[in-house]
Order: sequence, then C-alpha cells, then structure tokens
Amino acid sequence: MNMAQNVGSADKIARIVVGALLIVLTLMGTIGVWGWIGVIPIATALMGWCPAYTLLGIKTCPTSNPPNPAD
Repeated sequence: MNMAQNVGSADKIARIVVGALLIVLTLMGTIGVWGWIGVIPIATALMGWCPAYTLLGIKTCPTSNPPNPAD
C-alpha cells in the first residue's frame, strides 16, 4: 500500500479544527460518545495521508511532479 501524502495544508487545518471540535463537544457532554470519531481526522491530518482519498483518487496537496507545459 502506497502511503504517499495526499492531504494538503488547508485540508490539514480543516481536519484538525473539525476533529478538535468534535472531541471538545464530546467532553462537554453536548454530543454523545460518537464524537470521539474526531480522533480520525486529527490522525489523518498529522500523518498527511487519508486512506479514503487514496481509494477515491483525491489529492489536496501539491504534486512533486508538476505537469510539463511543453507536453
């Protein structure tokens, strides 16, 4: 399995914010235990790799091989 980075910086920030919000709401008792799922977006942001993005062919980070305009 190829774990090349596929999560860009804006995507990472959004994942951390949403994940932290879910966890805080869970700790405050506003939402149920399912809010602990916020750990997943935080983990994928820290790793820079999302398995769902790999399956769907999505990549929000800049590519290391930009397209050649001469082609």
